[in-house]
Order: sequence, then structure tokens, then C-alpha cells
Amino acid sequence: MKNFNLSHYLVIGPENTLGRDVLTIIRQAIEAGITFIQIRSKMSEAKEIIDLTNATADLIQQMHQQDKVTLVVNDRLDIVLTCREMGYKVDGIHVGQTDIPVEVCRKYLGEDAVIGLSASSKYLIDYVKTADISAIDYFGAGPLHPTTTKKDAGYYDGLDQDITLRSFSELQELATVSPLPVVIGGGVTVKDLPELYATGVDGYFVVSAIAAADNPYLAAKDLVDTWTQLTQEMK
Repeated sequence: MKNFNLSHYLVIGPENTLGRDVLTIIRQAIEAGITFIQIRSKMSEAKEIIDLTNATADLIQQMHQQDKVTLVVNDRLDIVLTCREMGYKVDGIHVGQTDIPVEVCRKYLGEDAVIGLSASSKYLIDYVKTADISAIDYFGAGPLHPTTTKKDAGYYDGLDQDITLRSFSELQELATVSPLPVVIGGGVTVKDLPELYATGVDGYFVVSAIAAADNPYLAAKDLVDTWTQLTQEMK
């Protein structure tokens, strides 16, 4: 069984940190207890993403967190393969439903890789019931709230021009029907965690809540401590 913990999930790239050093914020997030890191950048050149991913892998090793912190790259199978070829420990990839098919990712990354698929929870509820999900390790769904980091997330309901956001009842249904772990994001703040935890999902993912915070370490620690306390209270 693969060893990864979706509970505390950070998505980060250079465009998210308000001009601050990305690695510094990643270090602070890991020190605070973040367990899963996704490198995502829609603005950087391939070489920049490769360098950032390799530097993050090095940082995780230097902090002796390679058995506790999972590292994936958003969308770019070519970058994951390049980093691995260069000898860096990159655990896998996260793709959307319109990106590289998960079956292709699995073919090239092997059975040990961690592969995540993101989509709206409505789509995922139907997908889980009908599709072959054997190549996938976890699902990501959102947005819970409007977010500037992924303006096109969600689904169009055919009734108006607004993006339909997730409801907690929909997330609870997804958590119930999915045989795979589910992580939820999109504008998530620490105030959302009690209700989010109650749906039965396996974790939250954030971008700005940590990467754009005045104090990324304290912001991450607040999220981690709150979710951990909820977990302990429910035991």
C-alpha cells in the first residue's frame, strides 16, 4: 500500500507567493506539518519548474521528511519524468480531467507513483460509479469557495452564467461513494475545516491560505493543528 497523507495539502508555484521565495514558504509549511506538496505553475517555463521541483525534493530530503511528505507536479508528465531521470525523488503527478490521461501517466511512471485526478465533485460522483479508476490514487475536488488561483474550476449547470461551487452535502456524497481518498480545496480557510471534516473527506488543499499569508508558517500551523484536533475529537 502506498504511503501518502492527503490531510494537509499545499499547492504552490512562483505566482502564488507575492514575490517571496517559494522554497522558503515550502520549508515553513513542512515545518508546520504539511504532508503533501504539489508544484503547480501555469506561467513558468519548463526549466524553472524542473529546478523548483528538484530543489523541493532536495529540501524534503534535507529535512528528513521524505517518508512523511509527498511531492507531485501538476499536469506536466514531461517534468516528472525529467526530474526522476535526473535522480530526484518526485512521487507522482496530479492531473485534471482534460489533461494527460491517468492511464498514460501510470504507464510511464509505474505502479509506485502517486497519481491524483481533480474535477468537480459532481463529475467525480458520476465518474466513480462508471469509470475504471484503477490508475488513480486519490481525487481532488473543488472549489469550495470562489478563488483567484483557479477561476475556471467547478461546473456550469446550464441555468445561468455563474460557476457552480461545491456544497458540503455534495462533498459528503462524494466521500461516501469514492473508494479512493478525497481532498477538497478552492478558497478553503481554517474556518471551513470543521464542516469540511464532517463530510468525511480525507483532507483539504490550499494555495493562497499559506502561500499568500503574512506568516506562512503560522497560517499552515493553524490549518494543521485545527484539522488534527478535529481528527482526535472524532476518535
